[in-house]
Amino acid sequence: MAAPVQGETLFENPFQIEDLQVFDDNTLRAMLVQESFGLTISALARSLQGTENPLFLKRIRRNLPSRQRALFLQALRHPYTQHEVEGARRQILDGLFWELTYWKTPELYEELTEGEQLHPGIFQRLEPDLRGKTVLDVGAGSGRASLECMRHGAQLVYAVEPSPGLLRIMEQKLNHRVGEQQIRPLAGRFASIPLQDNSVDLSLSCSAFTAAPEQGGESGLAEMLRVTRPGGQIVLIWPRREDREWLSARGFRYVALPVQREMCVHFRSLQSALHCAQRFYAHNKAVARYLLSQQQPEVPFSVIGINPPHDYCWLKVQKSTPSLESQHDRRNASRHSSVSRR
Repeated sequence: MAAPVQGETLFENPFQIEDLQVFDDNTLRAMLVQESFGLTISALARSLQGTENPLFLKRIRRNLPSRQRALFLQALRHPYTQHEVEGARRQILDGLFWELTYWKTPELYEELTEGEQLHPGIFQRLEPDLRGKTVLDVGAGSGRASLECMRHGAQLVYAVEPSPGLLRIMEQKLNHRVGEQQIRPLAGRFASIPLQDNSVDLSLSCSAFTAAPEQGGESGLAEMLRVTRPGGQIVLIWPRREDREWLSARGFRYVALPVQREMCVHFRSLQSALHCAQRFYAHNKAVARYLLSQQQPEVPFSVIGINPPHDYCWLKVQKSTPSLESQHDRRNASRHSSVSRR
C-alpha cells in the first residue's frame, strides 16, 4: 500500500462523503478515535449535513467513543453554510484519498503501482538477509514487495494489508503462480500486526510506512520491532523525503542506489497511462502533456515530481550479545555503505 504522493496534492478526487461506508467498523473506529487523515469530529459533522442516509449516521455514532459521540451530535445540529459543508467534505475526502483508493478502487491502484518498478538493486542488496528467512511485509498492498522477497530466497512471507480489495488482488496473483504458496496474506495494519513477538527475521514496508501516526509512526515502528527477532532488520523501501530526519533520529541508515538512466513509471498501455494521469496526477499537467507528446505508456518520475524508487532505510534490531551484534553491524555497514548516498 503506497504512501501518499510526495509534495503538493496532484490527484483528482472522485469520491463522495458516502464512500466512507466502504471501511469496515474496525478501520472506521480507528480513524475516528485517532482523528486521522483529517477526519476530525467537527469536520465530519459538517461534512455529513444534508446526508440522507440514517443508517450511515447511526454507524458513525456507534463507532465513536461516548465523549466524541456527544461532540459529534452537538456539531451535527449546528447550522452550517453550504460553503462550510463543501469545505469539510473536501478536507476529509482529500485526506482519505489514498485510503479510499485502496478500499474502493483497488484495481485502479494496482494499475498505477504495477508500473512503479523498484530499482532492481534494492532486493539484490537485501538478498543475503532474505534468503531462507521468515519475512514480514506490512502495508503489502497487492504483493509487490512480497513477491520480490520470494524471488530473492525468502522461505516464508507474511503479507499484512488492511484493504480487502488489495488482499483479493494479491490472492489472485498467488493463485496463478506456482511456488508462491509461502506468501501468507493477512488482514492487519501497522498499529496491530497479527503476529507473535520475535516471529520474523526481517520486517519491511514498501512505500507504505511514514512518520505519520495513521501510516505507521511510533506505534507502527514499535509493532515492527516487537515481531522482529533480535539480530534481524527493519527495512523501509522508497521512504518519503520528509521522513528521513525522523527515521535517522530512530537509528535508521539511509541508502540510495545509483541510477544509470532516468527511472520511469511504465503503464500497461497509453490509454492506461492517460487514465491514471487523469486520476492521480490531474494537477500536474506536465504528465498528460508528456504522454501525449511521446505517445508511449511511460513517464519519468521527474516529470511526475516525485522521488524515484531507488532508496531504502534500514535498522538493525539489537541483539543481546554485543560481540555478535557488532560483527553483524560491521558486515551490514560494509555491504550497504558501498552504494551512493544523497
